[in-house]
Amino acid sequence: MSSSTQTSTQARTTTGTTDIDGERADLLAMLAKHRHFLRFTTRDLTDEQAGQRTTASELCLGGLIKHVTSVERGWADFVVEGPSAMGNASDMTEADYARRADEFKMLPGDTLAGVLDAYAEQARKTDELLAALPDLSATQPLPQAPWFEAGARWSARRVMLHIIAETAQHAGHADIIRESLDGAKSMG
Repeated sequence: MSSSTQTSTQARTTTGTTDIDGERADLLAMLAKHRHFLRFTTRDLTDEQAGQRTTASELCLGGLIKHVTSVERGWADFVVEGPSAMGNASDMTEADYARRADEFKMLPGDTLAGVLDAYAEQARKTDELLAALPDLSATQPLPQAPWFEAGARWSARRVMLHIIAETAQHAGHADIIRESLDGAKSMG
């Protein structure tokens, strides 16, 4: 067994009171790593700075964390409830689209501490779900949406990989926004 394989299969973590090892530990460790980088981009910021746009996009640091929280919640719910947790894209109203757009902004009354607390709470729930799932290969049909392949099914494993990818991608966006804000970097 190679040392990299040995390290991977020996990964171990603790979620709540449950010891996890193997594949689940690897998934949890990778998700924790990217969550850390995303949260780290907000270190020492005020609420105003967390809501500030620093690039040509509409994105701000607080809004990115709100969005990642919502995405993680939606996918975790999908693992348990199936496509009904996400709804049908063709049923979305203008109000639904407006609520979705608000995920990317710090709204009046939003605080960075509140956004980070909500993210930490969702992370805890997702970690507990991953630890408790009886079978990572269990699948659910994807909801109807133009961005999903018709008739496709995703396993719990694939959903967790998607959450990791989404978190990592947005951590990179957040790093650019933070560097544009005040020159601080998450890495390097």
